[in-house]
Amino acid sequence: MREAQDIANAAELDLVEVAPNSDPPVCRVMDFSKFSYEKKKQQRDARKKQKTVEIKAVRLKVKTSPFHMELDVKRARKWLEEGKKVRAQVRFIAREISYPELGEAMLNRFAEGLSDIATVEEKPTLQGWTMTMMLTPTAGTA
Repeated sequence: MREAQDIANAAELDLVEVAPNSDPPVCRVMDFSKFSYEKKKQQRDARKKQKTVEIKAVRLKVKTSPFHMELDVKRARKWLEEGKKVRAQVRFIAREISYPELGEAMLNRFAEGLSDIATVEEKPTLQGWTMTMMLTPTAGTA
């Protein structure tokens, strides 16, 4: 250990312990400040290059008319073509919660309208008064 420290001092570098638990401990002679700077730089570049997926939401009601449903399908189609995910939600009001199959049928019709460019990532699930379904763009569209 003393020899390694002398070698590092002679080269005006740092002695860094790489694997302290091994027998004997593994050390490396390097410029630690340069090493840490390059590591931070790599992490910054990785953060810049990572792709964040934006999630857009479409809110429907059980009594949404077919015309308005078609408008929402067109809007969702545009978002999916841009590579964004779409969360479709059906909000139940008053006694509509007694008929969750109506909301599920509506979400399935919504998914059928986008079946050529989207896949269902999450099946329709009821959470409180809202039924939610997640759609993602297929590989060839984005």
